[in-house]
Amino acid sequence: MSESALNRVIDGIDIETYLSCQNEEEGKFLARKLGEELNLGEIDVVFSEFDGFGVRVRLRKYVVKPGEKYNWLA
Repeated sequence: MSESALNRVIDGIDIETYLSCQNEEEGKFLARKLGEELNLGEIDVVFSEFDGFGVRVRLRKYVVKPGEKYNWLA
């Protein structure tokens, strides 16, 4: 099968990780910076939870945004 798997993504790709930081705001900043460093372009922080030592974050990179042309319908 030679078709790209990326063309089969319905909406987005999530990345979840834990970042060492001083507070939740710093954690969100670092999460966005991580997205830049991974060359993901515009990302959204869809979840964050600070526990006193760091933050658990989930980043989402939309491959197909709501309302765009859906490749998987063709």
